[in-house]
Amino acid sequence: MAGHSAFKNIMHRKGAQDAKRAKVFTKLIRELTVSAKSGLPDPAHNPRLRAAVLAAREANMPRDTIERAIKRGAGGEGDASYEEVRYEGYGPGGVALIVEALTDNRNRTAAEVRATFSKNGGALGETNSVAFNFTRSGEIRYAADKASADAMFEAALEAGADDVASEESGHAVTCAVESLAAVRDALEAKFGAPRHAKLVWKPNLAVPVAAGDAETLIKLIDGLEDNDDVQNVYANFDIAEDVMRKLAG
Repeated sequence: MAGHSAFKNIMHRKGAQDAKRAKVFTKLIRELTVSAKSGLPDPAHNPRLRAAVLAAREANMPRDTIERAIKRGAGGEGDASYEEVRYEGYGPGGVALIVEALTDNRNRTAAEVRATFSKNGGALGETNSVAFNFTRSGEIRYAADKASADAMFEAALEAGADDVASEESGHAVTCAVESLAAVRDALEAKFGAPRHAKLVWKPNLAVPVAAGDAETLIKLIDGLEDNDDVQNVYANFDIAEDVMRKLAG
């Protein structure tokens, strides 16, 4: 089992994400605000905002909360002075991590991220210190019931995607950064709106993590994700299935 998404799937099935709903909403509101500010405040004409709205709806965010966040980003109320920042570092077992944040105070966020790394056996590095371990890619995700594996594969291939991974949890379509908009639009026309369509960091190679380091690594990742400023955490780890089950339990 490679990558943090697999661990998150286990935790999701255990209901852990419900306990963090307030933090999830905070992150989604921030993304809605920044997305609306970066382009038109209309999801139909702003792909990033459309993806943010879909994510908010999937998290059962109230409609009026979504609308207020979009209005704030469009300049209708409040201050939308968030900026995008990326942090990179290493965790236990030599695992590389990329942390994406939206913050209104770079100094605060940098200090908190650095402290989380240090507290959990990691070390924050300079920008581009670990990025070579990943490839920047476009990713489009659909629920499993939106299409069969064969139908999704054929449609994605025709649209210009590079790869499709279909599992019980859904379909993950990978494409080049410059192809994301075209592939997303082609799949949306065929299968409807995706769960998300965004740029991600995909590990080039997964680093095997011993059982002794696995628990500390997961605590590091959870600690980073608990930070309201942190939007995404990517890591190139590979933890054995039985160890993952023990950690999830």
